[in-house]
Amino acid sequence: MQSKHIVVHGRVQGVFYRASAQDAAGDLGVAGWARNRDDGTVEMVVEGEDDAVEKMIAWAREGSSHARVTDVEVTDAEPQGLRTFETS
Repeated sequence: MQSKHIVVHGRVQGVFYRASAQDAAGDLGVAGWARNRDDGTVEMVVEGEDDAVEKMIAWAREGSSHARVTDVEVTDAEPQGLRTFETS
């Protein structure tokens, strides 16, 4: 199991990015959360099996159909034992 902190840059707010991330997380079986930040980015924490987390990171680089992702920062995070994927 691994946990990653992800910051997504580009046109990612107001384009269903977080809702789509929640759907993708459900499909992949990962837990975590996503929220908009004041600087226009979306911040996420994703926890789960290594392969599923890597697939979620790949999804983050594409995003929702209306998003325009320009950069994705990924750093290791301490697992928190999350069980669901929430958005705020």
